[in-house]
Amino acid sequence: MISSKENIRKVLIKTGRKLVKEKGAAYLTARKLSDASGYSIGTIYNQFGTMDRFIMEQNRMTMDELLKYMRDIFTEDDAYLMLNRYLDTFVAFVLANQNLWFLLYSFHLNAIYTQLPKDYLRKMVEVTAIWQPHFDKVYPNLRPKERQLSLRVLWLALFSVSSFLTTQALDSFSRVNRKNLCKLLLNTYLAGLTVLNEEK
Repeated sequence: MISSKENIRKVLIKTGRKLVKEKGAAYLTARKLSDASGYSIGTIYNQFGTMDRFIMEQNRMTMDELLKYMRDIFTEDDAYLMLNRYLDTFVAFVLANQNLWFLLYSFHLNAIYTQLPKDYLRKMVEVTAIWQPHFDKVYPNLRPKERQLSLRVLWLALFSVSSFLTTQALDSFSRVNRKNLCKLLLNTYLAGLTVLNEEK
């Protein structure tokens, strides 16, 4: 049996997600959520404490959906191909969920990381953890710490560039294809890392 409190929380999360999908990240405010859900602003804050915590719940769901999306990929032995496949899946997910991804991205852009819950931050780490085994195969000569750091740098770069997938900011640059932007970044980075690795 779902308690009244749990039910209210689920309704608010579902309503907020619908608002973001249909109206955009900027539309998500306590007032708009209250109007759409039928619950008072006081009830919203009673359930989540702050709107930042409400947004974190939305972002957790988005990251869980991304992780499921990536884990469902058919795997094969070619590690380099797998990294490109994960990248293609990541880009496809962002393009299919632009408003939800922009909510996540903009939240992280303004967040003070020392104040974010550890379980929330672990969600981001889980994404790179999926890539790690294949990254390790491509660069077996790198020390484990170097591989881990290199992958984190790559993910941070891809995460930053992913914001352009959610906007029309690059449309005026006719030679820049939004779908290929992250792919070019990934493969340029991997090629550069390969050269540096061979020079050691």
